[in-house]
Amino acid sequence: MMKGNCIERVMRGMMRGILLLGVLMLCGCEDLVVHDTSSLLVPRLQRSELTGLVAGFGTTFAAVPDLIKMLRRRSSKGINPTMAGIMGAFQIVWVYYGLLIASRPVVAWNLVAVVINFLTVMAYLRFARRERTQGEE
Repeated sequence: MMKGNCIERVMRGMMRGILLLGVLMLCGCEDLVVHDTSSLLVPRLQRSELTGLVAGFGTTFAAVPDLIKMLRRRSSKGINPTMAGIMGAFQIVWVYYGLLIASRPVVAWNLVAVVINFLTVMAYLRFARRERTQGEE
């Protein structure tokens, strides 16, 4: 019983911290604003572009483990093609948005993500069709 109360207190403390951080972020303190400058690593890129490239890497390749698992198992079990299809469709919108705002990271990572989600849906359809035909025999 004590363990549950301790966890609840920790969770409440975390929520208060998150709320405080959110309030600080919304205050509009000019001194806290990060100015987008050229990157020290790649001077022709802005810091925001490098941050976008790193963030895009993580979100783009989050779907790859499921695709690899499906290809290794050669089975569609446990995969949700609807999610991959919806993600792919909206990532096409993100590509368009990236073109509108001229953001290389948004365009690049979303193009890769569209391909990954397309491959996931195609592999699912192939394996599901094969499993159906094997089940009928």
